Amino acid sequence: MVYIFTKKSAALQPLFPKDAVFATWPLSKHLPSSSDISYIDISGLSEEEEKKILTQAKKVCGDTTWGIIDPKGSLKDPALLIIEGASDYLGHGFMKDAKKIDAKRIASVSSWRKAMMRVHGAQEALAPVPPADGFLKSGVKLPAASGFPGWKKIQSGKAIPFYLLYCSLQGKTALDARLQEKALAYVYRKFHTILINNFQDGDAQLWMDAGKDCLFLLPPKAQSVSTVIGACISLILAAPQIVMESFGLSIPANFVFALHYGMINYKPPGKTGTVVSDAINSVFHLGTKKAEPGRLTITGALPDISVPGVLQDMFTPCGDFEGRKIWQTKKFYYAKPWM
Repeated sequence: MVYIFTKKSAALQPLFPKDAVFATWPLSKHLPSSSDISYIDISGLSEEEEKKILTQAKKVCGDTTWGIIDPKGSLKDPALLIIEGASDYLGHGFMKDAKKIDAKRIASVSSWRKAMMRVHGAQEALAPVPPADGFLKSGVKLPAASGFPGWKKIQSGKAIPFYLLYCSLQGKTALDARLQEKALAYVYRKFHTILINNFQDGDAQLWMDAGKDCLFLLPPKAQSVSTVIGACISLILAAPQIVMESFGLSIPANFVFALHYGMINYKPPGKTGTVVSDAINSVFHLGTKKAEPGRLTITGALPDISVPGVLQDMFTPCGDFEGRKIWQTKKFYYAKPWM
């Protein structure tokens, strides 16, 4: 069943199926089932009221499917809704084109939610799991927890093993060929901000920033890498929404992620110009020459327990690169052609 919470039911009724229910009870009393879809209209709310209703929506709707109706496009960063659990966003563009919520869209929204639930469930399953047959088996072990003292306590120049995550944003055609310099700079700023926000639970540090691409360091901890792997997959799944709503792009683009592991003589961000490392060279080569948009690429140099067991079947082998076995996440397909 589709439920709509709004004070303007007359205006929204033409957009929804005839059997949709315009709820007369408060959102706090809503008890959706796993097969229901709930839409919450935020038009006319203050910024403070928006925050409260979104918090309530996440709490009430929980693991069920829900979306936001925002006719005037008042939300500053609607793509974050998807990352936080929403499955649909009906913004200004949708309303302006007078589109309808038909059976096809409902099916797409439901399928999206199932895919996201699988990823989020994997992010919670962070206990080390032995790799599946033929997967990783590098024999590399993570150091003891005491081997990583925390970002603020690392001595400059100290050799420590890290996970290295290369990140970039690529379109069907080069973004710098389609966008003016000012617009391109804005996109890259938003890109880095979203990465920082989504990787913070894994204690990731933005270490090198080259504008169009960047490098994060992750502590040599199973929980950190498992969390960030789950975040990468979530971002890839949400890419169309993020690219259109957060980056303001009308051209297809997707995230490129490449993950490696190796020893680095650590220097703080901004002072990395003198750092020389085979691990850094390897991850940049992997990210720029092998990794593909819409996929997370990993090397066989990762410690055995790096990828949560529930996510291992998302990876497929793709040969060798620079003497190491390589795996990539399987290609995701979106409701509409993308990339």
